[in-house]
Amino acid sequence: MTVVRVETPPRGYDVLIGPVEAGIERVAGLGGRAVMVSEPRVFALHGDRLATALGTAPILLPEGEAAKDWATLHRLMEQLAERNVGRDTPIVALGGGAVGDVAGLAAALFKRGCPIVHIPTTLLSQADSAIGGKTAIDAFGEKNLIGAFHQPALVIVDPALLDTLDPRQLRSGYAEVVKYGLIDDPAFFAWCEAEGRGVLAGHCDLRNHAIETAIRAKARIVAADVEDRNGQRALLNLGHSFGHAIESEAGIGALLHGEAVALGMALAFRLSAELGHCPATDAARVVSHLGTMGLPTQLGEVGLSGRGGRLIEWMARDKKNASGQLVLVLAHGVGRAFVDRSVDRARLAAYLDR
Repeated sequence: MTVVRVETPPRGYDVLIGPVEAGIERVAGLGGRAVMVSEPRVFALHGDRLATALGTAPILLPEGEAAKDWATLHRLMEQLAERNVGRDTPIVALGGGAVGDVAGLAAALFKRGCPIVHIPTTLLSQADSAIGGKTAIDAFGEKNLIGAFHQPALVIVDPALLDTLDPRQLRSGYAEVVKYGLIDDPAFFAWCEAEGRGVLAGHCDLRNHAIETAIRAKARIVAADVEDRNGQRALLNLGHSFGHAIESEAGIGALLHGEAVALGMALAFRLSAELGHCPATDAARVVSHLGTMGLPTQLGEVGLSGRGGRLIEWMARDKKNASGQLVLVLAHGVGRAFVDRSVDRARLAAYLDR
């Protein structure tokens, strides 16, 4: 079992990478009898043995992005109340990013805070969303608009759970893995170029290395900016200002999150090159790799050609924006992401239309 420590005041937490059964033993030490939150497909694949080990019956949410709404959050907290969940009761989220987001937000709100334990079952959630304490639901057509910071008490990452994941979900998760190379680790991006196909093909050592590298990178960045206030953590949003707008314009749930992020990263690197921040060869390299891995790199691929003005409207609502100015994460090159507050909206809309 590999342990990665995430230092977030007032207390940190461990991310355990290894067999889920070994990690489950740690849950009992967190407080009262745990409550499991999952969704039907994931629970059918992995839930019975874990629910038995925890001595709990599951609360099941709708699958995917459909879970991230007010009604589902309300029903979940209603069931927590019916079970008389206490403030020391661990809420165990078994599933992908959507389950983690909703269960985490419910844990943050219910009785002003219950422990949340994440057992992520997708590549995206194992490498990224289960770490860092961001919780949210979608609202008013916008992605992750309502949420709270609520750091987990424990995260258990078992790469073997990915063996049942379909290829599209794996590709989507890979976008959040390769992102860490593009932010500040060019050597890891080069490794992804060489080994990415093996990660998606299920090579255990390669997959484990990719996940652990992403977790360590996120732990480092989150510890430096826990509540996303000083600009360090904003770098984790590489591709996301574009990506969230793409998800909203396409209709929440029409694209997988990682697909939108991959397209967003391609747009960010092309724009960086156009603005003279980034060598065109670096932008071409990024776009080529994402495309090779089966991820979208052009707005036309997702039916959004000529929607620059509409995308700008969505981007104007992004949480990172300040004083009415768009805040984008762009790049000086591979592994050299930075926060930019100077991009003109009209120029950006024209760029997106092209």
